[in-house]
This record gives sequence, C-alpha cells and structure tokens, in this order.
Amino acid sequence: MSEELNDRKNGFLELVKRIRYHNDAIAVLHWDLGTGAPRKGVPQRAEVIGMLSAEAFKLSTSDEMGNYLSYFNEPDNSSRLDPIMKAAVRECRKEYDKYKKIPEEMYKGYVILTSEAESVWEDAKKNNDFELFKPYLEKIVEYNLQFIELWGYKENKYNTLLDLYEPGMTVEKLDAIFTELRSRIVPLAAKIKEAAYQPEDQFLKQYFDRLKQEEFNLYILGRMGYDFDAGRLDESEHPFTTGINPGDVRITTHYYPNNFISSVMSSLHEGGHALYEQNICADLNGTLLCEGASMGLHESQSRFWENIIGRSRSFWQKYYSELQKVFPEQLKDVSQDDFYKAINKVKPSLIRIEADEVTYNLHIMIRYEIEKALINGEIKVADLPEAWKEKMKEYLGIVPPDDSKGVLQDVHWAGGSFGYFPSYTLGNIYSAQLYNTARKEIKDFDSLVLNGELFKIKEWLAEKIHKHGKLLKPSEILMQVTGEEINPEYMIDYLENKYKEIYKL
Repeated sequence: MSEELNDRKNGFLELVKRIRYHNDAIAVLHWDLGTGAPRKGVPQRAEVIGMLSAEAFKLSTSDEMGNYLSYFNEPDNSSRLDPIMKAAVRECRKEYDKYKKIPEEMYKGYVILTSEAESVWEDAKKNNDFELFKPYLEKIVEYNLQFIELWGYKENKYNTLLDLYEPGMTVEKLDAIFTELRSRIVPLAAKIKEAAYQPEDQFLKQYFDRLKQEEFNLYILGRMGYDFDAGRLDESEHPFTTGINPGDVRITTHYYPNNFISSVMSSLHEGGHALYEQNICADLNGTLLCEGASMGLHESQSRFWENIIGRSRSFWQKYYSELQKVFPEQLKDVSQDDFYKAINKVKPSLIRIEADEVTYNLHIMIRYEIEKALINGEIKVADLPEAWKEKMKEYLGIVPPDDSKGVLQDVHWAGGSFGYFPSYTLGNIYSAQLYNTARKEIKDFDSLVLNGELFKIKEWLAEKIHKHGKLLKPSEILMQVTGEEINPEYMIDYLENKYKEIYKL
C-alpha cells in the first residue's frame, strides 16, 4: 500500500470513528429516555440528541468525507483496499448519498421531533390518548414523505423506506411473500381453532412477582450466553435493544404481574438481538460495519431465540424445573408438557409482541398494509385508529377495545421507523431457514438444547452470522450459510409440523 493511500485510509477511519462515537453517545441518551429519564427533562434531552445528531450528520456529509469517498472510488485505489476497508467505504457512501440530499436543519428538526415523540407516545399509550400523539405522528409522516421525495423512489414510495431496513426489499417481493404465507397460515390457524384439543393456559394468568420474574430472566439470559460484563437488563414500556458497541449492548423487557411469559419471551427476543451485537468481530469496531447486516437478519436472531429455542419442547424440558423453583406455588400442579403447550397456545391476540407464532405474521401484514396506504396517501394519520380496527377484524377476527391495545401499542412510528415492521416477518423466515441448516451442521442440535448447552448454538450463530457485522450484505450471508435465497417454505413447514403435533391435527 502506497504512503498516500495509507495516509488517506487512516484519515478516513479517524473521521468514521468520530461519527461512530457521536452515534454511541446518542444511543446512550436514547436508552436513558426509554428507561425512565425524568419527564421534565425530555425537551432538553431531545435538543441535546438533535445537536449531537446534527454534528454526526455534518461529518457524514462533509467535504472531507466526500473527498475521501471520491479518492477511494478511483479504480486504482479501490483495487488496493482490503475487504473491511472496501465495505467501510461502501457503507459510508450509502450514508453520504442519502444524507447529502437532506438539509441539515431538516435533519436536526426530525431528530428532535422523534426524540420528543417517543416520550409523548409513552404517555399517550398509558392514557389511551391517540389525540395527544397524533400531531407528532402527522409531522413524522410528513418528514418521511419529504425524505422520499429527496431520495427518490422506484415504482412505490414505500420501497424507499423498506430499503432502509432491508436492502433490496420491495413491495412487489413482499406482496408475493405475504401471499404465500397467507395461503397456508390462515388455513392452519382455522384448523387449530376447530381442533378438539385446546391447551389450558389459565395458570399463566396468576400473579407472578416482578422481582422473581427478573431473577428468572437474568438466569436464562446468562444460560443463552448474554455477556453481562458487556450489557445489562432494564425495564421499559416497550422492550428494546441498544447496541452502543460490542462491549456495551443493553436490553430491556416489560414485566406484567399476570402475564409473566411476556417478559421471558421479550428477554429471549432482545437477548437474541444482543448476542448479534456482542459478537461482531472486533476488527469492525469504530466503523459503520459494527452493526447487523439488516433488520431482517437482526430479527432472525431475536426470533430464533424467542421462538425456535425459547418455545421449544427441548428448552423447557431443561429449564422448566428451574422455573418451578422460582414460582413453586403457581406451577406446583402444572406439568412440563402442559406448560409447553400453554405457551404455544394459538389464539388471536390484540398485542403483537404477545402473539403466538402462527398468528404473529398476520399482525405484521396489518401494519405493512397500513404503512403502505399511509405513505402512498390512501389514508391519513387521523384515519389510523379505525383503519387498525378494521384490519384487526379482517385478519384476526378481533377488535381492540381502545387505542392503547390498538394503534398505540408499538413504539416504532414514534421513532420514525416506517418500513421496519416487515423485518419481523423476514426475520421469522430467515430464522427457520437458518434453523434448517443449523440442524444439519450442529451435531445433536435438539440434545444440546435439552442439556442446556446453548453456548454451542450461540457460537455457531456467531461464526456464521454475527462476526460479519455489516461486512457482508444480508443476501450474501443467507446464501453463504444456507445455500439459497430467502425461502418461506421452511417457516411454513416448521409451523405446520410443530402445531399439528401440539393440537393433534
């Protein structure tokens, strides 16, 4: 490597590190907002986040960055870059091209708005007050529409937002995937509804002490390999993961006294996200490559641990006795088999994060169709509560009694994350596809789960997926690990096989 190229490389990486460190500080402030920051401090905290975001924005779109990218884009220079450097330049180019089109003050205003909106949403949800949140959401939608016009779009405005979270994903592709899922999941759900056998789950609705729930969640997170020296578990209104760097990945859950399984599954879910972030290769630290390849792939890890591991018979054959020790009175007369079937009971639910595996993707279809309509001007923000109720009735046969259990239940729109929800279904599909490969490559996969040797499974995931960060594209990782592109058949087969056994179909 020539001296000039080496100097340019070092200068570029130092600039990227400055951007990354700004983002690290912003992540900590966002985590604090979500875990109990005083309400009176929210407006100024939002201003601080806005200021730091504006500084990171300036660095990402600076002439200095533009000059580096132009230099590394020259064929002679590009050919001499190592794979990490090439990928780092690729990701910075994407960020540069995206944000260069947005006026700085517009970007800062948007960040301040969404930072405030998340706290307003929390109050609106608690008080069942959509009108409180509506003006913030209207502004957020308007900003996103302006961004789409600045960035441009092909065929459908919503495609631009999808691409932010799952590169290369389009409405056309998603419509085909959802059509295939609907054709087999809806009949499966109907058969389950009519089945003679229905699991009993009333014992799950007893009182479960919050501190004891936390005790069990901490235990399970440790068993799956979550590194508490590089993270922590807190409580928030809506569970989330904050990946600041591989040495600091924080997760939250929410405790319900009469629904303890919700916190367990949320901890497993967020723990899956955290394992991804904690196990990214150290060589990528300080770059824009030090994060998941896409939100779909990220969700594959959370759904893998929550469902494929956490709702499996083998998992509870190992850990149910430990749970009984924590809650001896509530579970003394409940067998392991009855518990397994109860936590896998299929019943249309109002709340997405509490939905069973069979109906979960119907929740995502509802949000996907509403978002498409909103972004394409077919409905307005004021129409959302009724649109939500209509879709819930159409897809799940139930209607939310209020907006807290309906349109206000998810935090995503408050943060401006339009285009994110399909990542959950993509994650479900990816997770089943990865599971199919893992069972072929990991000797006695089920026995490992049965014996509590979850570290071996974590290490397989870390080697195949986590360590790459954003070095590879999600499609490249999926092809490299499974040998094929996204294939919904594995998830559908997994659901049919599992639930036909449970419901004796």
